[in-house]
Amino acid sequence: MVAVERLVEAYRAFAANGASGAPAWLKELRDRGIARFGELGFPTTKQEAWRFTSVAPLTETAFDLAHPALRLPTPDAIKPFLLSDGPRLVFINGFLARSLSTPLLGDVRLDGLAQTLVDAPDLVRQHLSKYAPFVDRPFAALNTAFVRDGAFVHVPAKMTIDEPIQLLFLATPADRARLVTHPRNLIVLEREARATVVETYAALGGGVYWTNAVTEVVVGDGARVDCYRVQRESDRAYHVAVTDVHQGRDTTVNVHAVSFGAALARHDLRGTLAGPGGYLILNGLYLLAGEQHADHHTAIDHAAPHCESHEYFNGVLDGRSRGVFNGRIIVRPGAQKTDSKQTNNNLLLSADAHADSQPQLEIYADDVKCTHGSTVGPLDPKALFYLRSRGIGEAEARRLMTYGFAAEILNRMDVAPLRAQLDGIVRARLAE
Repeated sequence: MVAVERLVEAYRAFAANGASGAPAWLKELRDRGIARFGELGFPTTKQEAWRFTSVAPLTETAFDLAHPALRLPTPDAIKPFLLSDGPRLVFINGFLARSLSTPLLGDVRLDGLAQTLVDAPDLVRQHLSKYAPFVDRPFAALNTAFVRDGAFVHVPAKMTIDEPIQLLFLATPADRARLVTHPRNLIVLEREARATVVETYAALGGGVYWTNAVTEVVVGDGARVDCYRVQRESDRAYHVAVTDVHQGRDTTVNVHAVSFGAALARHDLRGTLAGPGGYLILNGLYLLAGEQHADHHTAIDHAAPHCESHEYFNGVLDGRSRGVFNGRIIVRPGAQKTDSKQTNNNLLLSADAHADSQPQLEIYADDVKCTHGSTVGPLDPKALFYLRSRGIGEAEARRLMTYGFAAEILNRMDVAPLRAQLDGIVRARLAE
């Protein structure tokens, strides 16, 4: 309770100072968020959804709410994280760094949420917190209480953005302070729009900090969006995130989620197929070592008929790391002709690594095709023997097989610069 009370007190200070100029509707939303967080508190391992993941490190650490950085990193410092010179927003400790960004302010709006609340508050109000409910999600409630800045992307009807839009969130950990940021991202594609968005979380330093992010993606009828989410935080960081995708009729959404960093990471990813003819792919990779712990809870909600979804998540675990995957497929009454497939495969490179895999089906319609499966185990000894019989050393054979397992996920990504960047990270990790 001490940790909860500390955050509630921090909210009071935030509401009285930095958030005091907000419109009435936003103040009311924030108040509802902190009230719900106060009721829920931090989750414990006694709760089914958190059975394998303890958030004790978050409750035992006193975090300070981040403020705009007094000194921004140089363009050269952020260059290793950039994909191109295309449209991008760069956030330092949760706040937009306009001098490092290339926003779009024409028909397509790419800007910080804080600035959009000033320039187009009605557009934000129309969508904010409409798709990421927090009634049973304490971290989403906490993010909503402290909502202030983040990325706002709006693509009007029938418009296509050819270049990937990059949303880069960089932490600059301090030596003494333990900072927490609450990025809030809102991505809206109107009818028949097209866009690709790459959301990256990383650090310029190796200190302790906490990122608590929420992203809402709204896809209008006939639209298509490809969303990439890369978590490569400091190895001492804590990363908690919620991503909610809401699809209209005849939409196509591809979500790629990659987790490399953080001591403790939890990502709740939910896709709702709310209109007929929707198509959704969830493609995920987690690569863990040491004492890392990563937990992915996914849910695909088939709320309309004639929709299709495919989910592929691969985990590579070394050292004493632990990976948790819980995947739900829900087929609502009336969602006939649903076609949904889910696969989670986990590769254990160490006897001390551990993976928990829980695929779940909840089907309330009778004319559907739904399958799920999961595997947990070491490298295939027969395949390893085959490579060694061809003159390849054991260490190299293991690296080749592990890389191939990870590449199954990376090869589904269409953004070549990002795929190359992630490929380099995987190769470097496997060479350690």
